[in-house]
This record gives sequence, structure tokens and C-alpha cells, in this order.
Amino acid sequence: MTEFRTQPTEPLAGVVLIDKPADRRITSMTVVRSVRRRLIHGGVANFGPAGGTSKNLKVGHAGTLDPLASGLMVVLVGRATRLCDVMMAGSKTYRAVIDLAHRSSTDDLEGVLVPNPAVSPPDRARIEHVLEGFVGEVQQRPPAHSAIWVDGARAYELARAGELDELPARPVRIDEIRVLSWAWPRLGIEVRCGKGTYIRSLARDVGLAITGSPGCLAALRRTRIEPFDVEQARELERLPESLARSDLLPVPAAG
Repeated sequence: MTEFRTQPTEPLAGVVLIDKPADRRITSMTVVRSVRRRLIHGGVANFGPAGGTSKNLKVGHAGTLDPLASGLMVVLVGRATRLCDVMMAGSKTYRAVIDLAHRSSTDDLEGVLVPNPAVSPPDRARIEHVLEGFVGEVQQRPPAHSAIWVDGARAYELARAGELDELPARPVRIDEIRVLSWAWPRLGIEVRCGKGTYIRSLARDVGLAITGSPGCLAALRRTRIEPFDVEQARELERLPESLARSDLLPVPAAG
């Protein structure tokens, strides 16, 4: 009797691009768990030369988005998770709306809003001149309400407990800022930047430079994480209940 042996299937690895909605209930980890559940439901998590199980399936992401932010999330599956640091170090593009009439305890709409003193609305030429000063390698102070680790605790935990007022500034790289729209008090901009840049901090600091009072991030959408664009992504709420291998994009080449 002839014995037939099936060839072992390659370990599951690839990328799922998600267009995350702006929703307080949906965090970046919500997106990761949702993709992982659909892969396991599809049965693809159980195949591989080592005969792995769904418990061994690694799923991560290449950059957090705040709950009220929308746009591109790159979900990494299997051995693609090894590229997390590489992808996070790459260029990202955001579209943001800054409210120059308010400041916030969290630098966005999640916090307590406080009206800024009345000022004469600046013209577009002044705004573009100010924005030029934020391009290049700049010192930026991250929001106190952020996920940065401080002495073994998240900064936002310390801030909520009243134990942290601000974080020290650190260098970040901003490659380009361009004005998309301007009508007092809302300034729409597109930002291309490197790892560790907080658009909330940029909104705060741009407001301070333009009006003398901190600004507030009113809306944020990530449109690109090199080499992927949000136009390639699938809306989270429209994902099928099961994901197959064919739903994964190839692992991008490192470097």
C-alpha cells in the first residue's frame, strides 16, 4: 500500500490592514484581538510545520492609535510581528484638526476643555510661517496622558492620580507639515513624521506658538505607515467573521 504524506503548511505570517473608526470603545488592542479571533475562527491559526495551536498565534500592531483617532492600523500576524520595531521606526502620515480656541487636560477632546483667551484670528501666511518652525528634528514634550512608562507605571495612570503634571521633552522628527484648511478656530493640517511623534503634543504646541495659548487636537486620522496606505485597508466593522490566509498581505521586506 502506498503511503501519501501531505507537505507541511508554511507557518501563518502576514499583514492585515485595518481602517480603525474613531470610537471611544475601540482601542488599538481591540483591533488586534478582533483580527486574532477571526483568524482562529477561520481555522488558519492551527496550520504550520510545528503543528501549532491557536494559543501560539502571535498578533500585534505597528503603532497605537488613540480611541478617538481613526485610520490605518497595520496588524502583524505570526513571524511578521518581528518587524514591529522596524515598521514603527518608519515614516507615518496623519491628517489632524487643531482647535485653537480651547486647551485640554489631555491635549485632545478626551480631557476637560478650557476656553482660551480671545485673540485676533491669524492669517494663513502667519500660520504657515509658524508651522515651518516645527519641521525637522524638534524637542517635543509628550502628553502626560500617554502610555509612556514612568517608573514602572503608565504616564496616564500617574496623571489621573495627580502624580504627574508633565513629561520631559525628547527629540522627534517631523518631515513635513502642510495646511489643508483654515477657518477660525479650526486648523486642518497634514503631518509626515517619524517614530514617537505625538500629534496631540503638536496641536498643543502649534496653538501656543500661534495664539500664545495651547491648542487642542479635535480630530486625527492616520493615512499612511510606510509602505502601506489607508486606501488599502478594510473597515473593522466590515471584516468577515472568519479570515483566511488569502486575507493576509505578504510580510514586507525588512529595510
